[in-house]
Amino acid sequence: MLRPLPHTASREARERQYDAVLERIRLLLDEKVDLTAVMATVACELHHSFEYFHWTGFYRACEDRHHSWLEIGPYQGKHACLSIPLGKGVCGQAAEYGKLLNVPDVHKFPGHIACASSTQSEIVVPFYHPRDKISIPAGVLDVDSDIKAAFTEEDERGLKAICFFLSYDCKIRA
Repeated sequence: MLRPLPHTASREARERQYDAVLERIRLLLDEKVDLTAVMATVACELHHSFEYFHWTGFYRACEDRHHSWLEIGPYQGKHACLSIPLGKGVCGQAAEYGKLLNVPDVHKFPGHIACASSTQSEIVVPFYHPRDKISIPAGVLDVDSDIKAAFTEEDERGLKAICFFLSYDCKIRA
């Protein structure tokens, strides 16, 4: 494991940490495993590599004939919301629109769903299922921090790179 990086770290330190985390994830996931194992490995590596990541995990996209929602996947941290309606909260909106959301103050985000009262900031990145190659996210990577404005452009780039790896380069078993 890498030494956990504090939220006060420089841009360069964050970039180096994300590079090291992604390389470690690539090495750990060098063989074909199922999507749950991939998500569990990524959540663990990220959560223990950054001191300011207080909840790190995945929500998977689900649907039936009547509605769509996100359901909790592998995570590290305290208990969280088990399901989130698509389009609701930070996770639901990131999934619905297929775009990264970096929220420096969750209390100012319209419709924020407070799964943990201690959360101050949140970053959510959609990921796609490698077999589908379609524009609908398979789910989202969600990271919460108990520190306001914890996430920077380096976090955005690093988490997007990891989600890109999950979506297009990772060997996921059917």
